[in-house]
Amino acid sequence: MEKTIPLTQKYFDELNSRLQYLKTDGKAEVALALKTAKEFGDLSENAEYTAAKDAQQKLEIDIMRLEEILAKAYPIDMSLVSTKSVQIGLTVKVLFDGDDEDLAETYTIVNSLEVSTAENKISDESPLGKALIGKKKGDSVTFRSPGGASIGLKILEIRK
Repeated sequence: MEKTIPLTQKYFDELNSRLQYLKTDGKAEVALALKTAKEFGDLSENAEYTAAKDAQQKLEIDIMRLEEILAKAYPIDMSLVSTKSVQIGLTVKVLFDGDDEDLAETYTIVNSLEVSTAENKISDESPLGKALIGKKKGDSVTFRSPGGASIGLKILEIRK
């Protein structure tokens, strides 16, 4: 059975919008660049034409990749997700062992496609994500960091 890809509604919509842009405006921009480059003459020594062909190839690869992802993806229906235990799409507030409560960290658990360290979005497949999935508020969790260190924490809050 082929693996499905759970995504937040926001990210699912972003991927669909990006695909539509590539199929419409993206293709139009590349077609215009190709047309303009052809007007420069000899295609064998035409750097503009080569660049436009490269852009066309990249565009087609990007479209294919997005179509493959979206064929397997589905938006998580957050109305069906319970905050009783950690799941993809939920935000978790944790306190690492030895830290003061004002140093608590907040992470949103997402599919690996959505990971963003700038937004504290961590993968459900990361060591921390795997350790948190299925746990409840108040649970103590220990996991191994990528460097091999054993890290402990306590779950303070789970929310949508």
